[in-house]
Amino acid sequence: MPLTKIDTQNDNAWALWKIEEREDALKSFITSDIPIDITHDKKKLEWYAGRTLVKYLMESLGLTYHGIVKDTFGKPFPVNSSYQLSLSHSYPYVAAYIHASQSIGIDLEQPKSKLVNVAPRIFNKAELASAAGDLTKLCVFWCAKEVLVKVHGKKDLTFAKNLQIEPFLMQNKGEIVGSIIVNDAVEVVPLYYEVHKEFTVVLNKPKK
Repeated sequence: MPLTKIDTQNDNAWALWKIEEREDALKSFITSDIPIDITHDKKKLEWYAGRTLVKYLMESLGLTYHGIVKDTFGKPFPVNSSYQLSLSHSYPYVAAYIHASQSIGIDLEQPKSKLVNVAPRIFNKAELASAAGDLTKLCVFWCAKEVLVKVHGKKDLTFAKNLQIEPFLMQNKGEIVGSIIVNDAVEVVPLYYEVHKEFTVVLNKPKK
């Protein structure tokens, strides 16, 4: 398995993986049946790879993988486990993150030029000024907001109104600060990002 990175702690772990296997090889790692509505070849590979990576992470923490289910908001959870889970993929890359108890999020994206066009609709003035048209930095902002949505766990947030990322100095990796704003309540969420050659990845830092 072409594991790009794994970071394992006592109660959480996350990993990156580049898909290089064929579908039949990925199917051999798990027993779950793929949903019939997933028909595109790359989507099938992402589905199998994501579950294989979660299985690998759970076993790295001494846990047994029994599959994945989703709640009414589409948030995934490991079957027969109290662990929290987050998944992301942008072919051929897959990211997974598990935690014993805390709500978590991870997002992986490849920088694409269309992000420049939609940026004014999803980022505030401070975020746009901080990015200064840098596509990779815009991608970090985008991933960070996706992580906040996953941490929140519901579908009632909008990027421009409810999610805020503090301006930051761009590096290959680092920490940034996000906020989830719902009505008058503000939840501050520390985030961590890495910039790789072909993609960026962001996840929230566990609370101590």
